[in-house]
Amino acid sequence: MKDFTLRLLRLFFGLFLYALGIVLTMQAHIGYAPWEVFHAGLAKLLATQIGTMTITVGLVILVITFIFGEKVGLGTVFNMVFVGLFMNLLLSSGLFVERTSPVIGVVQMMAGLFVIALASYFYISSGFGAGPRDSLMVLLSRKTGFSVGVCRVGIEVSATVAGYLLGGMLGWGTLLSAVAIGFCIQLTFRLLRFDPRLVVHEDLAASLRKLTNTVS
Repeated sequence: MKDFTLRLLRLFFGLFLYALGIVLTMQAHIGYAPWEVFHAGLAKLLATQIGTMTITVGLVILVITFIFGEKVGLGTVFNMVFVGLFMNLLLSSGLFVERTSPVIGVVQMMAGLFVIALASYFYISSGFGAGPRDSLMVLLSRKTGFSVGVCRVGIEVSATVAGYLLGGMLGWGTLLSAVAIGFCIQLTFRLLRFDPRLVVHEDLAASLRKLTNTVS
């Protein structure tokens, strides 16, 4: 069970890093990252919080990827729930102020994207299942044969366009993020010699049995 506990810690560390990366890109104040444009657009349309829409959209994507053969794991479910909760916690902490300098904003945006890429490595490699959005990235990579970086760019651009049409905040930093995120993920995964397509993920039932045994 020690291995299972370490994997859980790896998972939650990755999820926290992911939320941190998102908050860094948001507070760079040069335009929300693509998924946040989409979430903000939906939140504005439905008059709800952005964290709530992050969870809701994650659930919809989870169902879609499951239908097309991606495994749903403990990490998939936890990603859907805890990233949004961690985001709300970090944003309400007052530790991350909006930047007023475009130059500092660009640096923070890129730092946030690399944090997201590193976060993806930690929680995907834990073997509990990729998060909904990364499951979509891996699914498209499997189906098309394109690299995860190329697939991620396609997803981010699509989310940006949809979010803008829904009324989400769009800035030039959004376009930077949409293009750069694929590069950041590809570079980070390459430096860490990590291929997410080769990870064998544990299904939800097996993880829940182990989690129950660990708690008891």
